[in-house]
Amino acid sequence: MFSEDKDNNIENSSNEESIEEASAEETAAVEVPEEEVAAEAPLEESAEEAPVEEAPGEEVAAEAPLEESPEEAPVEEAPGEEVAAEAPLEEKEIDPQLFDFIIGKKLGMTSIFLENGTSVPCTIIEAGPCKITQVKTSDKDGYSALQVGFGLKKNPTKSDQGHFSKANLKDSLKVLKEFKTEENSQDLLGSEILVNSFSEGEYVTVTGKSKGKGFAGHMKRHNFGGGRASHGKNSVMRKAGSVGAGTWPGRVWPGTRMAGRMGGDKVTVENLKVVKVDNNKNLLFVKGAIPGPSKSIVYIEK
Repeated sequence: MFSEDKDNNIENSSNEESIEEASAEETAAVEVPEEEVAAEAPLEESAEEAPVEEAPGEEVAAEAPLEESPEEAPVEEAPGEEVAAEAPLEEKEIDPQLFDFIIGKKLGMTSIFLENGTSVPCTIIEAGPCKITQVKTSDKDGYSALQVGFGLKKNPTKSDQGHFSKANLKDSLKVLKEFKTEENSQDLLGSEILVNSFSEGEYVTVTGKSKGKGFAGHMKRHNFGGGRASHGKNSVMRKAGSVGAGTWPGRVWPGTRMAGRMGGDKVTVENLKVVKVDNNKNLLFVKGAIPGPSKSIVYIEK
């Protein structure tokens, strides 16, 4: 009896051990694919995710400059080229109307030697740059003219600033002068006049204010000859003489030439030849003398 029970116990234990070993092998077999799947899963995900994340970024980065460069570059440059091309066209239309006159400042005199060696006395004029500050038309003002300004004004008033702001000018100009023209357009307002409108060989008319001489006698002022210096004449050598009859008209005629203030008058000199033009320094070299002292304002017309 006891032997049979031992044999049964031994068989049962061996069966249990074999069952446990089989279950252990099955669990190992079951666990192995899970680990392999867990190990293979991130490899597949990384292999799939990596190109998905990088590829679109590279494509977008590569496509972005291709899309922006052809669209933005010509859009920005095209208007600038059109404006640059249109600007000189407007200046060419303005040239014939603007450049027949200019305001300048007399700097002094010098001599210029020509190619054949002759010395030509010249007056140096700083001509321009000038601005058109007002346009007057026959319909509105009754006559056609352009108001031209030259030089900067140090302490402008509010009325001056308002006047020049209409011409889109930031600075106020010191000297203003009107030049009569034919038909005008409001498009000329604020345009610039330079010395390049004049060329060598042209003849111009210069208007200025002569030098002031102060109070002068009739001989210096009007070139009188004075009285006789001999034959019994006494103290009459530099006198004016008679200024009119006593009975009739019994008065001195207006405009009688006498002693008085000399100079400071408006003087115009015509047919002055332009010898040289310096566009870089805005200088105009005119043959001969012009009225006024140095640094005085002159008006030049063709």
